[in-house]
Amino acid sequence: MSTARHAETRMKSVPTGISMRSVVTRGTRLAISPFLCFALCCQALPAADWLAAEPPKPNVILIVCDDLGYGDLGCYGARDIRTPNLDRMAAEGTRFTDFSVAAPLCTPSRAALMTGRYPGRCGLAIGVLRPDAANGLAPGEITLAEIVKPAGYAAGCIGKWHLGFVKGMRPMDQGFDSYYGVLHNLDRFETVYFDQEGGMPVLRGAQVVERPAVPAKMTGLYTQEALRFINEHRARPFFLYLAHAMPHIPFDASPRFKGKSARGLYGDAVEELDWSTGEILNRLRALGIDRKTLVLFTSDNGPERNTPGTAAPLRGTKHTVYEGGLRVPCIAWWPGKVPAGRVSDDFITALDLLPTLANLTGAELPKDRVFDGFDITPVLLGEKGARSPRFSLYALYGLGKNRLESIRVGRWKLHLRAPAELYDLSADLAESANLAGRHAEVVRRLVGQAVVIRRETKIPDRAP
Repeated sequence: MSTARHAETRMKSVPTGISMRSVVTRGTRLAISPFLCFALCCQALPAADWLAAEPPKPNVILIVCDDLGYGDLGCYGARDIRTPNLDRMAAEGTRFTDFSVAAPLCTPSRAALMTGRYPGRCGLAIGVLRPDAANGLAPGEITLAEIVKPAGYAAGCIGKWHLGFVKGMRPMDQGFDSYYGVLHNLDRFETVYFDQEGGMPVLRGAQVVERPAVPAKMTGLYTQEALRFINEHRARPFFLYLAHAMPHIPFDASPRFKGKSARGLYGDAVEELDWSTGEILNRLRALGIDRKTLVLFTSDNGPERNTPGTAAPLRGTKHTVYEGGLRVPCIAWWPGKVPAGRVSDDFITALDLLPTLANLTGAELPKDRVFDGFDITPVLLGEKGARSPRFSLYALYGLGKNRLESIRVGRWKLHLRAPAELYDLSADLAESANLAGRHAEVVRRLVGQAVVIRRETKIPDRAP
């Protein structure tokens, strides 16, 4: 942006009136009017200094756990897993109680998170990508990294990717300046592909730096790498996407945490994630950049079935479209910006992060595609009277006889199956009382809205 355009933008933002304010220019404190301040800045400062006088852009750290349940943190009700750092993060920031992902499975959920679009629009609505997959997030999709980089951000990706493994689809092909981690899951369904090569590789960029990837080591390695990234980029705006491996199966923890949780090894892994988040927040404080850094902590979907993970008090798990598969923890922390000690019941989703971060970072949203997310900046920053503009969410899992899908519109949640299941989430968060027989008109209306979303996102129709 040119200096003249910056001047024009600043001129529009200068408040009117005759009040005086103090400003600092070239080390001298002056008491001058807003308009005189503007004139002096334009005339006395070189272009570089004028640009530097712009309000600083926030750093952004997006921490995404793998299969972490809604009820797995102390601040969300867990009594047998200790999460003091995340509890403090919630106390110093905002805890969202109605934050959902767009799919109850890794790949489609992450596709929606990374693009702000329903996974069907990206061709990734069904299943997870295994290491031999030739498809993935198409190069033509615009990721979070590609949104913020033109706004002057350094972009780093650490951890699990799961959005494509061939040329053109890896993190550094999709806008990230750096990558460190394991592109895949660490379960046997995926490690088997690397048995003949010595095991699952840990990559830096495209180079193998360690193999095999050891589950118990991953949280520590990712934390160390995150701290290094923060140190290296503390002098300029940065975006860090930290996608943990835990607590996805095979969940594990380092010796420091193993055997310490009252919920067994799963709890140990979650307590190490809590430690990791604490290390990151402490580093931001130590570097003095905490007040210009937004940190978001969440999960890609609900807990895996048949594990100690819990979505209580919600019904369902990963692989289902009940709330337990879709609704996950979300904590926002930005000292001085995000209200402290707030609990918000605003209905927001992972789809909303891309347009929101575009706004906060001063980035431009492309005009050549549909985004399914909303800019929730007023809600995030706690502006008086602000409410989320989101009113609906469509979710899909599986195909054929295993196909599960739901649509939520306001308080109503409809599972499109035979017979249909309709729940009033405002009174029945556990989705236990099927009201479809009593509200046939609501069922018809939601079915109609689901049909529209299916067709827009390239999902074949199916009668409920």
